[in-house]
Amino acid sequence: MSSTATVLERPAPEAVAPAGTAPRRRTRVFALPEARWAAAATVLFLLALPLQLTGAPAWAWVPLYGLAYATGGWEPARAGLQALREKTLDVDLLMIVAALGAAAVGQLTDGALLIVIFATSGALEAVATARTADSVRGLLDLAPATATRLLGPEAGGRSEETVPTGQLAVGDTILVRPGERIGADGRVLDGASEVDQATITGEPLPAAKGIGDEVFAGTLNGTGALRVRVERDPSDSVIARIVKMVEEASGTKAPTQLFIEKVEQRYSIGMVVATLAVFAVPLAFGAAFTGSLLRAMTFMIVASPCAVVLATMPPLLSAIANSGRHGVLVKSAVVMERLGQVDSVALDKTGTLTEGTPRLTDVRPLPGSGLADAELLALAAAAEHPSEHPLARAVVAAARTRGLALATAEEFASTPGVGVTATVAARVVAVGAPGRLPLATEAVATTTAGATATAGAAGAAEAAAAVAAELEQDGRTAVVVRADGVPVGVLGIADRLRPDAAATVTALTALTGTTPVLLTGDNPRAAARLAAEVGITDVRAGLLPQDKVTAVKEQEAAGRRVLVVGDGVNDAPALAAAHTGLAMGRAGSDLALETADAVVVRDELATVPAVVSLSRRARGLVVQNLVIASAFITVLVVWDLVATLPLPLGVLGHEGSTVIVGLNGLRLLRESAWTRARAAGHR
Repeated sequence: MSSTATVLERPAPEAVAPAGTAPRRRTRVFALPEARWAAAATVLFLLALPLQLTGAPAWAWVPLYGLAYATGGWEPARAGLQALREKTLDVDLLMIVAALGAAAVGQLTDGALLIVIFATSGALEAVATARTADSVRGLLDLAPATATRLLGPEAGGRSEETVPTGQLAVGDTILVRPGERIGADGRVLDGASEVDQATITGEPLPAAKGIGDEVFAGTLNGTGALRVRVERDPSDSVIARIVKMVEEASGTKAPTQLFIEKVEQRYSIGMVVATLAVFAVPLAFGAAFTGSLLRAMTFMIVASPCAVVLATMPPLLSAIANSGRHGVLVKSAVVMERLGQVDSVALDKTGTLTEGTPRLTDVRPLPGSGLADAELLALAAAAEHPSEHPLARAVVAAARTRGLALATAEEFASTPGVGVTATVAARVVAVGAPGRLPLATEAVATTTAGATATAGAAGAAEAAAAVAAELEQDGRTAVVVRADGVPVGVLGIADRLRPDAAATVTALTALTGTTPVLLTGDNPRAAARLAAEVGITDVRAGLLPQDKVTAVKEQEAAGRRVLVVGDGVNDAPALAAAHTGLAMGRAGSDLALETADAVVVRDELATVPAVVSLSRRARGLVVQNLVIASAFITVLVVWDLVATLPLPLGVLGHEGSTVIVGLNGLRLLRESAWTRARAAGHR
């Protein structure tokens, strides 16, 4: 199919609804004219074919074929004629000529099938382009439509106004209330909160934000209010740059398309010249007009690229279908072919190598607390139960999993970036980050007069700090539990590694010959710990989306064909920039799923090396089929040129080669094909 330039237009700022309220903008398939025409041509072909095969009169099925030619062929014909006016000749026009040539010698079915194949291909290309554009536009919905700008002396907030975020300027001060999305990139001037910035950094846990900390447009504020000074123009925010990078990275795939166009051009010109020569040369030497025309039409049929097209598609489409049955959605045959070409892999951490959900990993009662593991967990879970914080949910979920009974929490209070306090069973329980809750010695001093009790509390605080440091060294998030101001235990929480992560890394290393690289926005310590568990040595942590793109482009510049596996909005630019992008589907963002070339629907990481192996086998069958198809075309063309090839025999040879290559490619539909691919990927 001829290539077309795609422009992803951004909506005006006022058209962007606040996050959480705007419906997702998604182009319907049949809203695209290409899809409607392709569907009409396919239906007409499927109506005509059984009528022809069952011996119905010609008037019943010939008009249907004619309508299939018209509905499916008019758009490629128009594109081909437009290219011809620009002094180029592409395969669109060639297919129309071949179809008309087949019809001229009575082979309506062959011509109609060519029309249907190319119309359907064009429709799929249009759908993929539209969906990608929808997803990029939808990313802008992460940023709110309006923001609260503070006015008055030094923006102290004596008065405020609601303005479109597009009107914010560097130096403005905005107020971000609890639960709102931040309207611009900036720095906190006042207030404390926890901000969910997974859309930007990929971190699974909200980040504590206080005075002087940087915040990003589109991230979700927690329970505290923030005053933020705008430091970037809205058009230059991180979220806006992500959109721009996805657009630019998608455009970098054009060189492959240019190569295809060159092949189309040469083939089309050669085909036309050869057909005219087959007709004109014998005629010039006195051959009969009818015989020359019949020979030329036979040449047009046997030289038709139907077998070549089917030589490529059945193996790739069969591999796509087989992968789909096993939870991997590969979006096109081109993607399936590209998967087999990768020789380097870049993996995201959160949601890719890990499950993307915080889980309790350690329960560590302190010596002298008098608490067992279950008692400590029950006490902390009771205090955390009213909280909506992800860490709190992890603690409560762990208590429920163990069947622990939770007491009722009273006088619950939550301080953003610090923790929670509540009265549980007549004890004041505080659960929070080490070093952010009130010092134990201070709390004890207000209730205990004895120096011995104060010293004991100080010792408990030191023990808690040591345990917390140990857990953090192992890449976990430490949470200290205090009862009546005295530390009684420490909980460790982490994003759990997928069970098949290490085996997947080993398999990908064997397939590509190089160990995958880890690209993550998480902290270096947690990233290094996880990388060591799965066998990754090249770790790049603390990355923003543009940093991931830079890392991918560095490998591409070194001649690598990089497969990027990720799941978040922050991974989308890297997915688009890579040779091939693959998204984890269960928790993947809409943009990542649309930008990626393939999606692991069931979140089984082990299917990644399996689909790469299956792609390589499909590419091997493509080569086999191309050899078979080329051999048939060569033999039939030579026969037609040096002797007399009967038209029925030419059609039989042409269709026979099509059937052979088609059946050869369909072998990848078998279950055994996936089993062998999975075994090959995990040797």
